[in-house]
Amino acid sequence: MNVPERLRGIIARETVRLRGMGGPALSSRPGPGKWCAKQILGHLVDSAANNHQGFVRAALAGELSFPDYDQDDWVSVQRWADEDWAVIVDLWTALNRHLAHVLDGLPEAARSAQCRIGDQPAVTLGSLAEDYLRHLEHHLATLA
Repeated sequence: MNVPERLRGIIARETVRLRGMGGPALSSRPGPGKWCAKQILGHLVDSAANNHQGFVRAALAGELSFPDYDQDDWVSVQRWADEDWAVIVDLWTALNRHLAHVLDGLPEAARSAQCRIGDQPAVTLGSLAEDYLRHLEHHLATLA
């Protein structure tokens, strides 16, 4: 199965599950230095937004050199723990639907664009998209 199809499957499955979650526990941190559920999903919104930029820029330029980002600072500045859960779920769903749409339309040549994020070794845009799915699934699995 290709990345956009896999992403659509994740969206379909997880949106239903995420919309069914609620209550004050979503804002409770499980321990010092750990994110609450709202912060985890907010981080995944940030990830989708950053990857959207990267995928489009790499497709347009044929390569990408993108800064790394301090995920803890992003989560803190945006105050995801204080945001309404439904807003976070809707953002996550919409951004990922759009990412699947973007990835579906990439020309084959764009998939081999070399992408460097921060000081990491360069990878292809196709590999970056696969890594995005792994990252997404890892964090979604932590939301119980």
